[in-house]
Amino acid sequence: MSKVERKVRALVAEDGEMREAIQAVLDRASDGEVKWVDVRDDITSGQWGRLIEKGVLVDGESGFALADRDAIAAGLEPEEDDSGSAASTGPDTETPEGASWSKWDKLAGLVTVGFFVGYMMEPVRNIIAGAVDLVFGPLLNVVPFYVVVMVVALATGLYSTLLRAGLMDMERMSQYQDRMKEIQERRKEAKERDDQEALDQIQEEQMEAMGDQLGMFKEQFRPMVWIMFLTIPAFLWMYWAVGYRGSEAQYELGQLVVPIAGTVEWTAGIVGPIQMWIVWYFLCSMAFTQIVQKSLNIQMSPSSS
Repeated sequence: MSKVERKVRALVAEDGEMREAIQAVLDRASDGEVKWVDVRDDITSGQWGRLIEKGVLVDGESGFALADRDAIAAGLEPEEDDSGSAASTGPDTETPEGASWSKWDKLAGLVTVGFFVGYMMEPVRNIIAGAVDLVFGPLLNVVPFYVVVMVVALATGLYSTLLRAGLMDMERMSQYQDRMKEIQERRKEAKERDDQEALDQIQEEQMEAMGDQLGMFKEQFRPMVWIMFLTIPAFLWMYWAVGYRGSEAQYELGQLVVPIAGTVEWTAGIVGPIQMWIVWYFLCSMAFTQIVQKSLNIQMSPSSS
């Protein structure tokens, strides 16, 4: 279903009289264009304005052009479900469908919350870090700790990019943004016309569109759950290995030479209380994430139409 068809169905669902108004516009349109004088005896000025506001009518050469005649006509037809019977169309037809979480998403979120306990309870931290140490521990016998942190950061950048690209529906995100942008533009135009009736209607639409904000949050947070599910254990391992906050270090990690600060311990505070190993990890993670995104040509933000 095209965007124009969805808009027509939404208009008809909101106001049953819009069906006759839209049909009148279709009947009077000549070469795909129609003027107000052609239809003013058949529709009201309010209905005419709604068609323009919703983008069913767009600027033409000598009047207003039909955005898509076939899609408009299709929007006037009863929508059929899988059984072939007519399906009802609610007023939110043009609102993007909200993202749904699978049982695996919810399970990953639950386990991730459990991982956070590792920051507060040493037994939990030791179990999680000990399991991860089976993977990263042997690397410390081959390369320095700063290289291991770079490996962790590279892995983080790779799977976070792939997860966001795979789990976020950029088309739906664009729909959310387009709807909010459309409402804002109409509000601005209504203010310029000093049209209080239109402003009141747009205000109601803005309240209804608050659900879009929740939808965008769900879209953005879904991949974050999986990213944290994979990242927190690795972070707990580094926490455990360096002996963060006075706990016993598990390895002799040596020192690191950094600009300005010179030779420092991994547990030295570099940016206020933030220790060197955390700063090094985040610098590497940000750098590798950008490299991965550019290399794979993956767009991380939705594009508005």
